Amino acid sequence: MGHAAELQEDYLELLNPAQRQAATYGQQVEKTGFRAGPLLVVAGAGTGKTMTLAHRVAHLIIQGVSAERILLLTFTRRAAQEMTRRVEAIVRKAIASSAVNHGATLAQGILPWSGTFHSVANRLLRRYAHNLDLDPGFSVLDRGDSADLMDVVRHELSLSRRSRRFPKKDTCLAIYSRCVNTRKPLLDTLNETFPWCVDWEQELRTLFRSYVERKQHGQILDYDDLLLYWGYLVADKELAAEIGSWFDHVLIDEYQDTNILQADILDALKPNGQGVTVVGDDAQSIYSFRAADVENILSFPDHYIPSARIVSLEQNYRSTQHILDTANCLIAESDRQYKKNLFSEKKGGAAPEYVTVEDGDAEAEFVVETVLENRESGMQLKDQAVLFRGAHHSDRLELELVRRNIPYVKYGGLKFLEAAHVKDLMSMLKWAENPRNQVAAFRVLKLLPGMGPSYAARCFEHVALNDFSIASLEDHVPPAAAREDWPAFCKVMSEMAAAELSDSEWQQQLSYARRWYQPHLERIYDGIDTREADLEQLEQISGRYPTRERFLTELTLDPASAAGDLAGDPLLDEDYLILSTVHSAKGQEWDAVFVLNVSDGNFPSEFATGKPEMIEEERRLLYVAMTRAKQSLKLVAPLRYHVTQQRRDGDKHVYGARSRFMTEKMMGTMQSVFRGRNAETASYLRPRTDKKIDVAGKLREMW
Repeated sequence: MGHAAELQEDYLELLNPAQRQAATYGQQVEKTGFRAGPLLVVAGAGTGKTMTLAHRVAHLIIQGVSAERILLLTFTRRAAQEMTRRVEAIVRKAIASSAVNHGATLAQGILPWSGTFHSVANRLLRRYAHNLDLDPGFSVLDRGDSADLMDVVRHELSLSRRSRRFPKKDTCLAIYSRCVNTRKPLLDTLNETFPWCVDWEQELRTLFRSYVERKQHGQILDYDDLLLYWGYLVADKELAAEIGSWFDHVLIDEYQDTNILQADILDALKPNGQGVTVVGDDAQSIYSFRAADVENILSFPDHYIPSARIVSLEQNYRSTQHILDTANCLIAESDRQYKKNLFSEKKGGAAPEYVTVEDGDAEAEFVVETVLENRESGMQLKDQAVLFRGAHHSDRLELELVRRNIPYVKYGGLKFLEAAHVKDLMSMLKWAENPRNQVAAFRVLKLLPGMGPSYAARCFEHVALNDFSIASLEDHVPPAAAREDWPAFCKVMSEMAAAELSDSEWQQQLSYARRWYQPHLERIYDGIDTREADLEQLEQISGRYPTRERFLTELTLDPASAAGDLAGDPLLDEDYLILSTVHSAKGQEWDAVFVLNVSDGNFPSEFATGKPEMIEEERRLLYVAMTRAKQSLKLVAPLRYHVTQQRRDGDKHVYGARSRFMTEKMMGTMQSVFRGRNAETASYLRPRTDKKIDVAGKLREMW
């Protein structure tokens, strides 16, 4: 008993009482191991959610649960890797002085079933491919490739040549994706989210059916298919019970971001809730545009009989109490939520500021001057962040930053794998991996000079008629402009597609493909140095993956960012300011945070008006922005917004209304400040007396 208590004290010592309660929930049961009923951990912003979940997983392992029988689902690969790293560190620390031998468990690797929903779905579908009439070597399309395939089908059906404007490929893909993830009929989705497309219901239905058939013919799945196939797989009770029996415990991070399909998958795997732990914060549910459903976390406890255990984490380790008072006041106005009151032991710092400025130019001027003041007082630029509702809201600020030579990085932009030259090289590997992948084939073929869409289609048809043998390319006659490059192209693609090539040699293919691609890279693109550096980075990344299929799938599901795709060049200086949309800032924290355009029309967005549930999500979005701040928070509200599409020297404008979220009670927790242009230099214009005039009384007397 003494040794067990000492061991527990050792690895749980960093947890506060609520965190410890969540980490250790459950009990040891003789012969059957460690059992726990359904558990919901409501983790407020900055309350140590990741640390708590990592300690819970570590506790399960220390109590004797095999790591192979734990399924941990996250929303990013980086989150899964960070969780795995933390769990391993906690377990190693706990057993370092223990007589219990956990060495075998550690030697086999901690958490082999830790990953994103999509990556775990990918692994399961390849194991159960024969049950689903799938080829185990199926390809996975990223969002860009899915939109391209949708566009190909759209053109083939002549929908792009209608007399009235038909929705573009990205809109079509968004409609399709929302139908799949919300499990709502097409007409309901159109009426609720895409009302301008209602007239095209029948054409869209035809398009989506053809899109699905094209994917099935090519043995390719898109992001949505991974969850959809997994959902159909576990809809069969026998298969659901079989897969569910693999895992004693299923833990899900960021449960407020799950959609209906993901919740149904969890329910199928563990219908009685035994061993289920979900962690999240309903106050940070801000992804309904991705079909996330806040009802999943709000209704979770009542889904089981008896109800799931709820543990709330309220001690915040990030922000000062002044910032939390304002954030608590904002979220308390929400109609439906888990009531919690965040508190902090950090009592210093100033109250958040509500800063009124004249217009967008004054807003940019104020932010830049305050950022520089903070820097002079010892705060680095990278410890400060400017957050905004939409990516274009930072346009004026970016111009001012460039004018003053202040380096910055903007998040929410392009991903590394969305760069054209990276997609080119990846497409070569994708076509070699799955010769039926028409999207990858078209992209690769069109790298050759003179190879337009018609020639590419003929070439792919030739491969299809020869049982999808890429080696048959040698027998095809290319266009005249491509004949000089054709033999080398056929050789590189045939060797990459060779079935006898072992997995241990696959990384060499990337070098081989790069050598062939180099002259085409130089012919097609400018800025070769930056692009070559990206391809070198891709080659280095490949060394982390044991197989080509794993490399292609993991990077497609969770693409990495690259500095070259960001808005600024942070290498100009070792320090740089952070600009980010609020959605991209979730999970981050900075010493000082500025939130732009806190007025009606932006917070909440004008597109949310008339929909109470959307207004509540906008409230949560502002809450997320505010709770990123550690020491200083400034909400900036311009009085005037200049109208676009006018002369350069025009002054047409509209007046901004104060955000409906900024109630009198909330304003009472903040300092109200007005900053005009260069207000600090105009001291002679400031009032010099405190004399008061009762204008309100005089006006009443008039009547």
